[in-house]
Amino acid sequence: MRISEINIYPIKSLKGISVDSAVIERHGLKYDRRWLLLDANGTFMTQREVPKMATVSVAIRENGLLVTADGITAMVVPFEPQNGEEIVAEVWGTKSRAIAYGGGVDAWFSQVLGLECKLVFMPDDAGREINELFNAGDDVVSFADGYPQLLIGEASLADINKKLAGETPAVRLEMNRFRPNIVVDTTEAFAEDDWKRIKIGDAVFRSTKPCARCVMTTVDQAMGEFTGKEPLKTLSTYRLAKDVIHDRYGSFGMSPNAVCFGQNLVAESIGSTINVGDEVEILESY
Repeated sequence: MRISEINIYPIKSLKGISVDSAVIERHGLKYDRRWLLLDANGTFMTQREVPKMATVSVAIRENGLLVTADGITAMVVPFEPQNGEEIVAEVWGTKSRAIAYGGGVDAWFSQVLGLECKLVFMPDDAGREINELFNAGDDVVSFADGYPQLLIGEASLADINKKLAGETPAVRLEMNRFRPNIVVDTTEAFAEDDWKRIKIGDAVFRSTKPCARCVMTTVDQAMGEFTGKEPLKTLSTYRLAKDVIHDRYGSFGMSPNAVCFGQNLVAESIGSTINVGDEVEILESY
């Protein structure tokens, strides 16, 4: 097996970037979800509430992040705010120190999304602690939901598309619906459920738990619109935690009815680089 895709999502819930290689940092892959949009109440924003976020593109440039959207002039956001206000940003109950941009940066995102926004950046020396059930002592994550990396096998996407073809032939999902960091060219659907430790190139990762999926998977990533109940409706018929990881869901702190798709990882090889084409080796299985 080899890596077929590497994706990063610099600003949480905006469009992702496909890359040929990525450096593993303590928060996750370099640039991945180090930036976050907050609403007028200081609550973190995602496609769950604002599906239009999927249509805003981000590109890495020498001097910052180039953000583009239809109908508005593109803007370069510096990698770090200059003299920005220091605040505390919270995602799913875990907090991190962050620095706000303000001014024209906030105005640009507010105009694009049609509501008041504030962009913040997580400094290198900040971070949110991952779930204590899987924390080796100093494991942190960026503004990603819970864990530094998400891996999905190609065969798993093929499996759900095969089932959808029988129920709703007009629906065919792209991998970007599930926003993985690492895609592997697997031949067995959901093989990643049983991977406990893996090696990619020279980098070692340990698995934490399957990724519990939410309404974001129902957002068309090209249109920035909700499309109905799929794929959650079909996944819920055969991908509940109690059915796919059996008695492990309790020790993983998961609801038995969580809909699982993909595997959350923590890197043990900070500073290493992974590349598309790298071989994936299973070191330990459940």
